[in-house]
Amino acid sequence: MEAYKKETDLHELVVESSVGGSHSYFLRNCETQGFSEQLDFNWVKKGKTKASITFAISRKSEAVSLPQSPFGGVSCEASLSSAAMEAFLIAVLDELKHRQIETVRIIQPPKPYETNFDLINYLLFKNGFVQDSVLSHQFFIGKKRIKRLVKKEQSKHQTKAKEAGVKVHVGPIQNFGFLQEIRSWNQEKGYDAQFDDKRLIAQVSDYPERYFLISVSKDGLAIAHTLAVKLLPDSFYYFLSAIRPKSHLKNLGELCLFQLFQLASDQNSNFIDLGSSDTDAGANHSLMFFKSRFSNDISNKINWSRKL
Repeated sequence: MEAYKKETDLHELVVESSVGGSHSYFLRNCETQGFSEQLDFNWVKKGKTKASITFAISRKSEAVSLPQSPFGGVSCEASLSSAAMEAFLIAVLDELKHRQIETVRIIQPPKPYETNFDLINYLLFKNGFVQDSVLSHQFFIGKKRIKRLVKKEQSKHQTKAKEAGVKVHVGPIQNFGFLQEIRSWNQEKGYDAQFDDKRLIAQVSDYPERYFLISVSKDGLAIAHTLAVKLLPDSFYYFLSAIRPKSHLKNLGELCLFQLFQLASDQNSNFIDLGSSDTDAGANHSLMFFKSRFSNDISNKINWSRKL
């Protein structure tokens, strides 16, 4: 349902509800709980969307892109000049002011998700946004490289799994009992497991083809879980992972990560996002070192904010 149009320099700003849409980043289509509405701001020329951003609008006059997802941010659907991109940002801010929004927050994703990463962050800075936080994500990029790594390492990991007497299951989610195990295992180790069970279950129900569970068991008992998400049709995101604290088997984390690469290879993915590695005190260097064995690139996710 169209809410608003404004023409600017051959482009028009079209604002409409994002819920139930058809974005390749499917979390833009999902309703954000606790916010009054969720809107797409589309930069349209000759009937084609050139750039867009989705905001959840709070009752406290705050617009956030997106608060309950790994990221939101500006997305380019086609090539845009720097002037056209800046005009889009200005048009969006003007419309948010018109809607009496007081604070704007944008979680801009790392570069593998958006090739115009540097230009967008530059223009956000030039238009008065300030950095609230920076998270560093590690990636493995390249469809052919993923397939080569899997082919090279497959025999080794199969042998290790057989010697350890463990079974690996990879596939769509059949039930959600693993969520409580991930939460309790992480809490037992002193980690804060931050995820909304109800929201996650709803998303899996609406988009079952985007979620895959990797589980390792021994003697019929689950000892490790990893949840992988296709945030984009050609990528995988290493979302949730945990190992049973009382399990003394070595290399379970490495085995789960290899299965993620095997899954990405089977699905012809272009890149794998291993996520950020942070603690309350700062960078989690030991985790970053572990992920470095499975990554070939690194890029930042930046949280921006601006008062209107």
